[in-house]
Amino acid sequence: MPTTDEQVRELGRRWAEAEQRGDVAVLDALTTDDFALVGPAGFVLNKQQWLDRYRTGALVTASLAWEEVEVRDYGTAAIALGSITQQAAYQGHPVDGRFRTTHIAVQQGDRRLLAGLHLSPIAGPPPLPPQGQPPQAAAR
Repeated sequence: MPTTDEQVRELGRRWAEAEQRGDVAVLDALTTDDFALVGPAGFVLNKQQWLDRYRTGALVTASLAWEEVEVRDYGTAAIALGSITQQAAYQGHPVDGRFRTTHIAVQQGDRRLLAGLHLSPIAGPPPLPPQGQPPQAAAR
């Protein structure tokens, strides 16, 4: 029997492939009924809204790589922290980028499903305060 780490990595691999193909049937099968996506700009999509981006052709993903994955096992739930690099367009506008991701995978019956996905843009570290100034003084 595969370990939780192996199950979650396989789920994430299948998710990434389905996102890249825009495969609504596979994405639907890989997610819980109450799946939610928190997008990189803070918007929240329920499962139908998330799938509709592909159904309507509004989102086209040319490439998507899920990397730097670290799985944390909590029994019937697991969290996978990682990053994705994507080349995609939403309604014809580029939405390329690198994002930190949090995948929430839950056990349902004999398989793992995605219950949630959170994306956050990868920006550099915050600027350092000028030398000799405490951090709070630089923020004013």
